[in-house]
Amino acid sequence: MKSKAPSILSADLTVTGSIVSDGEVQLDGTVEGDVRASSLTIGEEATVKGEVVAENVVVRGRVEGSVRARQVQLAATARVEGDVVHASLAIESGAYFDGHCKRSSDPLSETKSGSTVKAAPSPVASNDKPAEKPAEKKAEPPAAPPPGPSSEAKPATAMKDPFAAKS
Repeated sequence: MKSKAPSILSADLTVTGSIVSDGEVQLDGTVEGDVRASSLTIGEEATVKGEVVAENVVVRGRVEGSVRARQVQLAATARVEGDVVHASLAIESGAYFDGHCKRSSDPLSETKSGSTVKAAPSPVASNDKPAEKPAEKKAEPPAAPPPGPSSEAKPATAMKDPFAAKS
């Protein structure tokens, strides 16, 4: 028979590493790592620097990282800096939230595959965009020099036609 009493991490406790529990956790201290539990309450003086994953999450303190839960409640004293993936979200007046919200019917399993997919396309897209910009800049300088020297005016007229069509 398992005890159903919550695990309480007091305010004077600092944990460096992840916390995993199948039950209820009341966190009043500081955790530098991920926290996974069935139900999690982050107290007013508590800080989590990492990902929070649970069925139910109540944030009264500070979270620097993503929150994934079926039910998320941000109390008036909450300060969340990260994304929230949820099935149900409640934000009290006065709560500080800086991140993106995404509603999901299954936030506990869906985000794992979603974050992996999102991570790969971002660098590819950012590498493609800078490559296009220098090409545009290279096209502009040849158009500027031809008006000065009259001998280069003949090749420049061929280049002026595409620019004239754009104007």
